[in-house]
Amino acid sequence: MKKRHIIVAIIAIIILAGLGACAHLYKVYVKDPIATADTTIKVYITPGLSSDSLHNILAQQIDTDKARKIVEFMYNDDYDYNARKGYYELKGTTSIYRAARKLAAGSQTPITFTFNNLRLIDQLVERIDETLYMSADSIEALLKDDALCAQYGFDTTTIIAMFLPDTYEFYWTVSPQRFMERMHQYYEQFWNDERKQKAQRIGLTPIEVSTLASIVEEETIKSDEMPIVAGLYLNRLRRNIPLQADPTVKYAVGDFSLQRILNKHLATPSPYNTYLNTGLPPSPIRIPSKTAIDAVLNYRQHNYLYMCAKEDFSGYHNFATTLSQHNRNAERYHNALNRRGIK
Repeated sequence: MKKRHIIVAIIAIIILAGLGACAHLYKVYVKDPIATADTTIKVYITPGLSSDSLHNILAQQIDTDKARKIVEFMYNDDYDYNARKGYYELKGTTSIYRAARKLAAGSQTPITFTFNNLRLIDQLVERIDETLYMSADSIEALLKDDALCAQYGFDTTTIIAMFLPDTYEFYWTVSPQRFMERMHQYYEQFWNDERKQKAQRIGLTPIEVSTLASIVEEETIKSDEMPIVAGLYLNRLRRNIPLQADPTVKYAVGDFSLQRILNKHLATPSPYNTYLNTGLPPSPIRIPSKTAIDAVLNYRQHNYLYMCAKEDFSGYHNFATTLSQHNRNAERYHNALNRRGIK
């Protein structure tokens, strides 16, 4: 009888010890948070990342012991870091167990990819290279791929029109091909039936609308003035008058910093120089914003044919219907430039 009591007592002690151990493990791994509630832990896992490197990444943001436990919990000889590469965000309230599970499962956190106010495709490529896990060379290769651009309805010159400035969500490890597909999907969503019909009514294709929008946006930073500028250029297009848009000359010269356009600049041979060529240039001279595109589609109807920056340097313009009126506006502006010593 005594022996049975001893055995029961031993079993009870073992059970209690086991329950205690389980309770401790539950508290340490499942219940306790890895950091404070207002903390966000950011983890980039690249191909070939070692467990020591992952520990160091975590230990820079949370307690080193908790970082070690996360790595030990998830890491084994079968763990494939190449398959789990990506960007992960862990909330401070996450437990060691859930943090390890998220990383081991490859449950990436989408990142925001934002671009705006970019002129050249090279600047977009640089932004992609800075934000996403793809090389500049890989995306450049696709942008120069005639067949791929044609698949989306562009060529290697006009492909710039497919990219609409905005904030998008991607996984950090998105492939260059998938990135292009997604950007084309966003482009198609933007160019809905209503916008296509508006473009058709003014006699332009969506690419031509983007091309004109790029000139409008270079001409004025004032969104309330964009529809007026768009209307002016549409008036000139319809009358087969050269656009004579200074930003196209800057693009042809390759220098957007020019503050004063001189005769030598106007003589620059280029299909983008709208002083030498009638009609629109071959492609956008910058990545136009949605605002500028909509300004073209919803242009202001008027009789203006000329514009000149206001002499008060406010960013707005004086508009004119006749050349004599425009020359007076231009004289006031040039005098203001001279007073400021701008050459």
